Amino acid sequence: MESSSAEKDLGELVNMSWQCAFTTQKANHILGCVKSSVASREGIRPLCPALVTPHVEYCVQLWGPQHKKDMDLLEQVQRRPQR
Repeated sequence: MESSSAEKDLGELVNMSWQCAFTTQKANHILGCVKSSVASREGIRPLCPALVTPHVEYCVQLWGPQHKKDMDLLEQVQRRPQR
């Protein structure tokens, strides 16, 4: 029997690692747009929870990261605005 990161949902095999990677990419893109358009660090801090966090937290209970690498990706995105 082969090991797979995909799980069966409604009769289809779904790879949730792809969802984590896609969400991370989308959040990084939004964060990059915010950083390039706002000059001061004080202006970035209130925008990130409003624009980035909803993408990371949307339906996370459904597609929740099960692997450590996926959790690390999502945590990096959330820590990035704090730097």
